[in-house]
Amino acid sequence: MRRLYFLVPKIGYSLPVQLFLNNLKRNHVLILCWIVLFAMITGSFGKYLGIPYLFLDPEYLNRVDFMSFFIMGTVLAGFSMAFHITCYITDGHRFSFLGALSRPFTKFIINNSLIPLTFLAVYVREIVRFRISSEYSSTGDLARSLSGLVGGYFVMSLLFFLYFWTTNKDIFKYVVCRIDEKLKQNVKVTRASAMQKLDIARKKQIHVENYIDYDFKIKPVEDSSFYDKSTILQVFDQNHFNLVIIELLIFGFVLILGIFKDVPSFQLPAAATFIIFLTIFVMLAGAFAYWFGGWSPTSALVLFLIFNYMVGEDYLARRYEAFGIDYQKPHVEYSVQALQSLNDSTHIKRDLKANQVMLENWRNKFPGDQKPKMVFLCASGGGKRAALWTLTALQVADSLTGGMLMEKSILITGASGGLIGASYFRELKLREQLGENTQPYSNLHRQRISTDNLNPLIFSLLANDLFVSFTKFKYNGNLYYRDRGYTFEEQLNQITEGMMDKPIKDYDSIELQGIIPMMILAPTIVNDGRKLYIAARPVSFMNADILSSPKYLQSKYAGIDFLTLFEDKSGKELRFLSALRMSATFPYITPNTTLPTSPAIKIMDAGISDNFGLSDAIRFMFAYKEWIAENTSGVVFLSIRDSPKLNPIVAESGQTLVDDFTQPISTVYNNFENFQDISSDLLINHSETWFGGEIDRVDLQYQTVSYVPILQKMDSIRQNNARASLSWRLTSREKVAIVSAIDAYENQLELKKLVELLR
Repeated sequence: MRRLYFLVPKIGYSLPVQLFLNNLKRNHVLILCWIVLFAMITGSFGKYLGIPYLFLDPEYLNRVDFMSFFIMGTVLAGFSMAFHITCYITDGHRFSFLGALSRPFTKFIINNSLIPLTFLAVYVREIVRFRISSEYSSTGDLARSLSGLVGGYFVMSLLFFLYFWTTNKDIFKYVVCRIDEKLKQNVKVTRASAMQKLDIARKKQIHVENYIDYDFKIKPVEDSSFYDKSTILQVFDQNHFNLVIIELLIFGFVLILGIFKDVPSFQLPAAATFIIFLTIFVMLAGAFAYWFGGWSPTSALVLFLIFNYMVGEDYLARRYEAFGIDYQKPHVEYSVQALQSLNDSTHIKRDLKANQVMLENWRNKFPGDQKPKMVFLCASGGGKRAALWTLTALQVADSLTGGMLMEKSILITGASGGLIGASYFRELKLREQLGENTQPYSNLHRQRISTDNLNPLIFSLLANDLFVSFTKFKYNGNLYYRDRGYTFEEQLNQITEGMMDKPIKDYDSIELQGIIPMMILAPTIVNDGRKLYIAARPVSFMNADILSSPKYLQSKYAGIDFLTLFEDKSGKELRFLSALRMSATFPYITPNTTLPTSPAIKIMDAGISDNFGLSDAIRFMFAYKEWIAENTSGVVFLSIRDSPKLNPIVAESGQTLVDDFTQPISTVYNNFENFQDISSDLLINHSETWFGGEIDRVDLQYQTVSYVPILQKMDSIRQNNARASLSWRLTSREKVAIVSAIDAYENQLELKKLVELLR
């Protein structure tokens, strides 16, 4: 006990402990960054979006291997070094005895490594748990992954140590030779700041009795008061100068990555890109703290307000454009009056007549007196998860029906990833009919559609959109920036082998002939919540109100037809991939597209208004209800959902004050799909009052009730913790689970029902 009595103060007043306590007390921004990283790797933050998987299963060049983890190790070491640099710049003066030591910054790093090393240990533990239980990794694969992570961390740390070892002078060398005068002249403000810090330090030094030396031995702190203040200042000055060099190198590295962002080998894993962003943020925070001292929060707020004002005044605003549209011509008016004129009876009758040709050609594919069923394909949104699930469901359903599913389908609607999967399958079927050997049911297409999109998107956000944005490309005779929207489209283009890289007008004649189903994309207009209907030909009839009384003249238009609105701005030249991008605008990942109207309108994901596409299909059916009732034996709504419709009701427990406070908002968000389901069911039930034929519905649902629980602690929010994340990237486990969901008992029953209906 007596030995323990003397040991506790020795540990409590050691430099590692005091640095840790000082960080908790003063460096709240730095601690917050570490908390975010800890929350991400342990699944406490972003689990629904699959954020933890970006760290536990990093992908580089479409592979999770030694190199992907090696990159994670190097950027993590870089972030740790930024943490040390910022702590040293802002708080080194509180431990002025370091200035009397040889290699002061090296020893500071060793003693300030409690948090970084703890994070590395937790990270390794989470990787082991994840890859053993979730990724079907062998012992050799796991060993290579961990060796890559640790190896990358060690190599980068070693490079930093070598740099500081050879550049950071100690105080004894300064006693012999004075610091270079030029350096003094160039850092007058820095010296003044450091002088002020040292003056404060003499009054408020943090008591430290021992520290860990670079030979990892515990050594006592010696009295350094006999050294001249200016001499110690020279040590800090020169150390700070070297740290600025490191900061500039990191910025230069990011700029170089931005220039070569379209080269796959330069596209880092998404988690690595995020850590680089945190590294830059931490260094900027350190710079503010050092240059502005106690005024740093106020200075940062003032600069933010100035920047926010400049963006609001369009000085620094970034506009993400839809490729193919001419932004140079005068902008189109977007107002209530314009909506009324573009949705008048003349436009509606014109579009109804033009699209009826498609219906007649569709009917002519089925000769004889037997009337065919008309199928409406509705694919829900949900990122990469929905894209893979929709493609899988269509492959199986079309195969089981002997190709009759696509033959009898008249329209495809939906949102986000579901439309991407459906449009890819539609293109495969089209090319097969044109004589190409596309093998539309092949597993190869599922592998392609499930390829990672997130890495290049996040990388483009950091390396291009934030820093480098001066490269352009030409499409349809117009120049556009190679921004994040371009990156998304190019990735999608590569995944789909360039099959859909065409303007929307190229689908016009093919759809009119009834060769493939028509597709209507309906992204949401952020300004007013209306839909923007994008199709190969005008479809203004989609704005007809189904439920309102014709006597009520003040009902709002549901949306606006894209081709009618941009008739004079090359609307038909819109790149089909841009249309898909607008319909799949994932918040904060894919940017909102700005269209050339006055005032400018911004476009967001179609799932905001209807994630399942059923309301759009019903609007189409309402427009041609008499023709459909006369020429078909009924309609079938095939709803391909990436979420179960009837989720179990879970009792709420453990409600905290924060839960109670946020419940009004969280309730709306958590029940968003339920609200849309109720509205869709209401429209379908109501359609029986105005449609004279039969209405059937088939639901193919991605649900995971039959899978073994994986990462239970990490994914407690999901059913059995096996549900794939809502993201533009999937893990190996998630891909297998999504494809296997078609074999679920409920889906097999629905497939049998579909086969019977389409006979």
